[in-house]
Amino acid sequence: MELSGSVPALTAAYDVIRQPLGRILPRLSSVLAEAVPHRAAAELSTHCAHSPFKTHGDEDVVARLGTADLAPLLDSGVAGRPWQGVLTLAGAEHPVLAVRSDATPRGAVLLLVREDRSVLDPPVLSFVQALWDLVTSHVDRLAAEAVPGALARSRTAADTRARVIAELGEAHAAALTGMLGVLRSRAMDDATARAAATDLAVTAVLELRATAERDQEIAEEPADEAFARLAESVRPLMRYGPVRLELGAPQSTKPLAADVAHTARAVVRAVLMKALEQESVSRVHIGWQVTEDELRATVRDDGPGTLSHCALGPGRVVERLDVLDGRLDVDAVPGWGSTVTATVPLRATRDPAPHPLTSLGERELEVLTRLALGHRNRAIAQELHITESTVKFHVANILTKLGVGSRGEAAALFHAAA
Repeated sequence: MELSGSVPALTAAYDVIRQPLGRILPRLSSVLAEAVPHRAAAELSTHCAHSPFKTHGDEDVVARLGTADLAPLLDSGVAGRPWQGVLTLAGAEHPVLAVRSDATPRGAVLLLVREDRSVLDPPVLSFVQALWDLVTSHVDRLAAEAVPGALARSRTAADTRARVIAELGEAHAAALTGMLGVLRSRAMDDATARAAATDLAVTAVLELRATAERDQEIAEEPADEAFARLAESVRPLMRYGPVRLELGAPQSTKPLAADVAHTARAVVRAVLMKALEQESVSRVHIGWQVTEDELRATVRDDGPGTLSHCALGPGRVVERLDVLDGRLDVDAVPGWGSTVTATVPLRATRDPAPHPLTSLGERELEVLTRLALGHRNRAIAQELHITESTVKFHVANILTKLGVGSRGEAAALFHAAA
């Protein structure tokens, strides 16, 4: 790959970010393979609620990688300074390149398990850093915009992961607690063996808790920090205008699921833009209230009092809230102003209905993406390097899974989720 020219680098970047979300890491690995030969790639991205940890490559390597291998790099890595060296992964030493990006508020790290220990040149490191920053910014933007289809997929997967972790935690905790009870029994004579086994069991319990806490930190944001991110994003909109901005931060550090925080910020920004379009608005107040059961995000103005649900509809405000079982209330008093309140439950009352697109595999999503752009089967086959008959097979599966009868209806569902 020619790194000195800007056009090849931009082409490589575009080739990565145009992929469906599930294919970004594999494509990134492929693009970097020439500049940085590697056996496997892994990422830990805190903006991704449904699958923050991803791997690709040699199964012998990726099967031994886990969040615990990358979490220290996320905590200690320096953004803009790729690190090359040797790490002990699953008991074996491997040469690696670790790249941290601060393009997202809580950081993201890319780990390439290399094939050799040669020292990479500065231009190569700069290229990898720039590409990772771009990819991270792109995915974080998708998350921050809280697109309805992505929200449904994120919420369903995040809830499933949480249930699995809880079930595993209870099972392991029960087993280890029982083990401790037996090992602490006075009926055992070998005190040394009992002490060693007890220490081993305690260590296992602590590691289990640490793993759960790491997963929680990645998938959640404290309420006050989530609101601070919102405040930082809206202040520039008001800085040079005649409207005074008042902020009511929540007096809470309660963890919010990442999709809840993203949605609340997206809804508030959309409502704020509508409020600022009104005439004679001189003051806008934005506040969050967090209780045990819900988050209430309020935007209140002193304008003409003419805002309505219909005025807020085009920005997908209601659709975003619907995915999370939330609601939107508008209280407008002519001549006195409007108060818009978005309420999002923090405890799921029911399993969210999965968005139709979540039933599709990664290859089917790739075919549907091109089908929605109007590409015919032959063109799709050429772009994906598969046969035309394979494309027809995928299209038939797509129509069946989506419950539609034509390519046009499938395309409409795709665009509705975009």
